[in-house]
Amino acid sequence: MEIVWPILALILVLTGTFFSVIGALGLVRLPDVYTRLHAAGKVGVFGAAFLAGAAALITPPVFGKAVILIALLVIAGPVVSHALASAAYRLGIPVKRAVRDDLAGERERRLAMRNSMDRPV
Repeated sequence: MEIVWPILALILVLTGTFFSVIGALGLVRLPDVYTRLHAAGKVGVFGAAFLAGAAALITPPVFGKAVILIALLVIAGPVVSHALASAAYRLGIPVKRAVRDDLAGERERRLAMRNSMDRPV
């Protein structure tokens, strides 16, 4: 049973490294901000989580901290990616090769709603 933990840690290190390399390639190769955020937000979180899991298996005193780190990564990673994508869209950074844009009329709708609420009755 003692040999199982290092083998499992090695598998987690290799998996985490694979996901991290794919995320880094996505940041370099993908065409626009939104797809790059997808690569960094999804693949990067999994890479870091697998590497933290490997660290937890190799050094047992760090297990609790690694579990908390993994939970925070899984919770905060997608939220941060969404906030950055939303800010990029609001700044007007264009989406390249998009099939459809579901938020195209959202800015005008909000402005119209705000202007209608500002008028005195």
